[in-house]
Amino acid sequence: MTLADLTASVLRISDIYAAEHGIERDRDWALLKLQEELGELTAEHLRLSGRARGAADPKALADEAADVLGMLLIYCDRAGVDIEQAMRDKWLKWLADDA
Repeated sequence: MTLADLTASVLRISDIYAAEHGIERDRDWALLKLQEELGELTAEHLRLSGRARGAADPKALADEAADVLGMLLIYCDRAGVDIEQAMRDKWLKWLADDA
């Protein structure tokens, strides 16, 4: 699956969720949800590293990481960010000499 395929699937699922719950998903909403999901990922990380109460659950950590990625893809769509191009420009340029 490509990043474009993943993004399209995430956006479709987000459309379904929004329709079922009557949520308007603008850029601000997406950024706030991204922050929320990052907080949940942080909480799972702390549990797994023994620095927070609760049962450590590697599956919960993976689920929260997926939520962060999903919300980042939704945010990028709402903000008009081509994340694939941004990654090429910002990160992957450093591998140009390796090609």
